[in-house]
Amino acid sequence: MKNRNFKNTIRNIHLWLGLATGLVVFIISVTGALYIFEEEIRDFTQKDFRYVGLQQKPFVGLDHIISNFEKLSPKDQLRLIRIEDGFSNATVEITTKKGIVYYFNPYNATLVKKGGEDWLQVVEHIHTSLLLGKTGKFIMQWSVVIFVLMLITGLVLWFPGQMRLLKQSLTIKRKASFKRLNYDLHNVLGFYASVVLLVTALSGLYFAFKEVKNAASFFTGSKLGQGKAIVLAKPTHIDSVPVRYNKIYTEAKIKYPGVISTSFSLRGKGELRLRMIYPYRWARNQNTFFYEEATGTMIRAKLYKDFNGADLIEATNYDLHTGRLLGLPNKILSFLAALVAASLPITGFIIWWKKRKKPRKAKPVLTSK
Repeated sequence: MKNRNFKNTIRNIHLWLGLATGLVVFIISVTGALYIFEEEIRDFTQKDFRYVGLQQKPFVGLDHIISNFEKLSPKDQLRLIRIEDGFSNATVEITTKKGIVYYFNPYNATLVKKGGEDWLQVVEHIHTSLLLGKTGKFIMQWSVVIFVLMLITGLVLWFPGQMRLLKQSLTIKRKASFKRLNYDLHNVLGFYASVVLLVTALSGLYFAFKEVKNAASFFTGSKLGQGKAIVLAKPTHIDSVPVRYNKIYTEAKIKYPGVISTSFSLRGKGELRLRMIYPYRWARNQNTFFYEEATGTMIRAKLYKDFNGADLIEATNYDLHTGRLLGLPNKILSFLAALVAASLPITGFIIWWKKRKKPRKAKPVLTSK
């Protein structure tokens, strides 16, 4: 009796949380499934402006590219610069604070394409904020928390009370009635996808809540590093933006060779971040440098060779969340799990609706003799 009451309580929690967040979970899952293959989709659909014809020429230099950008759009402010060092013919991408993206030829600094954010970036914004700004982020964050609770309660409900029923809980009866088939699709597929979905959801919470990062630091016995402070003399002459960026980029590549991807980003409060990614298999090997944006003076540096446990978790988390860890097989697995996650609110709603419509048995009428 106690076990039955416990399961009924868990079932009600699972039901009402699912009904409350079902639509949001569906949106998160569908957009997440699309974004898993973001790299492949971009390479297939955007070749005409993400790459130019391969030439036996050196990189023209970041100073020439930024100078051309400033001539084309003198009033726009830089927000992000991305360089794919692993491909000599990949265009250099410059994004402004207004969201306009410029693609420049790496051999001669000419403009290849100019445009707004592409549909994959819109998908990412839907995934993280429902296009509703801070309110949307708040909704998404707590919906993921609820989704984790639903996965846990779902596993409790899935677990068969008797071992003889285990096989039944692991198989889908394809020739059964629609009601039974729908139940199996919800119950069985949810079980098989649960581990991948728990990992994906928990890694998503790492982005959303500082407390999750603190918990990771606690369990690893280490604190997330901010980088070692660098004390350098202030420059007597401040270079122009193109020259400053080019000097930073060139010096970093010489000192730390082998980079496959580089990005500059403005972080606010006058701070410029340079992130350089190197070949890796597990945790992302990235060196991160922070500069005064106005002068180009280095403030601090964080090298992957100095990573502690908390740093390794942070470096791995993005690839873990997006399914990129371990390559294509894990992407496919994560994609299928995301599709299952998108189906769970639908099959769950149908289960609830069918039970709701089930006619109640009439109580017998007692007649006095």
